[in-house]
Amino acid sequence: MKYNTVEVAALQPDYVGFIFYEESKRNYTSEKIPGIQGVQKAGVFVDASIDFIVKKTTDFKLDAIQLHGDESPEFCKNIKTVLEKLKEPALSGVEVWKVFSIKDTFNFSRLKPYETSVDAFLFDTKGKEKGGNGYTFNWDILKEYPSKKPFILSGGIGLEEISAVKELLKTNLPVLAIDVNSKVELEPGRKNIEDLKKFIAQIK
Repeated sequence: MKYNTVEVAALQPDYVGFIFYEESKRNYTSEKIPGIQGVQKAGVFVDASIDFIVKKTTDFKLDAIQLHGDESPEFCKNIKTVLEKLKEPALSGVEVWKVFSIKDTFNFSRLKPYETSVDAFLFDTKGKEKGGNGYTFNWDILKEYPSKKPFILSGGIGLEEISAVKELLKTNLPVLAIDVNSKVELEPGRKNIEDLKKFIAQIK
């Protein structure tokens, strides 16, 4: 797969994501990440072992760990504990994000056990794939969000959703970031730079 990570990073998004999940068509298989400046790196994992996550986090100097499977609150907390025990300054601030998939409804009480275990939540569209399904969920559900914990909005976001994203950002919801993926791609894993330029310019 021919990634264009350097071109994406040159646009200075807050984060660039790398998927470490073999069943994903965007699975990152390169042995290293190209040198990118001023951009944080997020690694996406699905029901991976703590050893696997810690190795990738260490090898690729990740800034955030996005957990997209059925990971428990204890599992999320354990990742942080293991990273802290390594006593590497570069790993001391690594964030853990837990993903929850939404379609038409969502029970926000599911978040409570994770409040003290993660740094942020990520809300994605529930679909056939573990992310990258290409369509949005009902954002009106977020009006019921009960927490002050930051969250990342994901799921089918592209140029057509810019107006809706802007309206959401006007609210008091603690939106940490907007995650774009399949709708700004030329092919899985390769982003459309022109579309990204337009999106970032209008959102920032």
